[in-house]
Amino acid sequence: MKQTPSQTVVSRRSRPAKSPLSREAIVEAALAILEEEGVSGLSMRNIAKRLDTGAASLYVYFANTDELHAALLDHVLAEVVLPARRGTWRDRLKALLVSYHSVLEARRGLAQLALSTIASGPNSLRIWECILALLDEGGVCAATAAWGVDLLVLYVTSIAAEQALHTTDDRGLTRVASVLAAVTADEFPHLHGLRSEMTSGDGPDRSQWAIDVIIDGLSTSRPPA
Repeated sequence: MKQTPSQTVVSRRSRPAKSPLSREAIVEAALAILEEEGVSGLSMRNIAKRLDTGAASLYVYFANTDELHAALLDHVLAEVVLPARRGTWRDRLKALLVSYHSVLEARRGLAQLALSTIASGPNSLRIWECILALLDEGGVCAATAAWGVDLLVLYVTSIAAEQALHTTDDRGLTRVASVLAAVTADEFPHLHGLRSEMTSGDGPDRSQWAIDVIIDGLSTSRPPA
């Protein structure tokens, strides 16, 4: 009996072969979803669907979503540029942190992911090692430097996450400036006196200033015994 077109059987062998599943393939799929949907789309189910497999198969490679998120973050941190050995240790440290910020800012949702994820893969380790070496070069005591790595990275990550939420017309800052302009000297004397300075300076200037303040603090302080 002759088959009609609707009855034609398509062999499974005629389908394109799926790429073999691996940690790298899973991370790349997760990164694509992050850039398209943000952090909310990073479920094991969504990632598995992108890879045309079941969610259970991902757990062969990652114990849980936290481990996958950490691997994703560390994968992207390979793009952070370590500073060349020229310039002062402070300038090189600031250049590294600017590169770190730029990497987080370049992809949708990455800074938000970094706020809730601690990456500890090879790319994170090379960044930590570089920060520790630069702080050591600057004479920062070892115990302070160890805590300082977290402080510096967390600050840069927080700034990148905050900037990612801002709208291009800066409505939030405009609203704050309007509120401060209306405060009275009797009720809020300090705010009234500094109402212009409270919202002065652009993002990069404030970030550079804050990094300098943190570095100065690390240079003169020690963590509690």
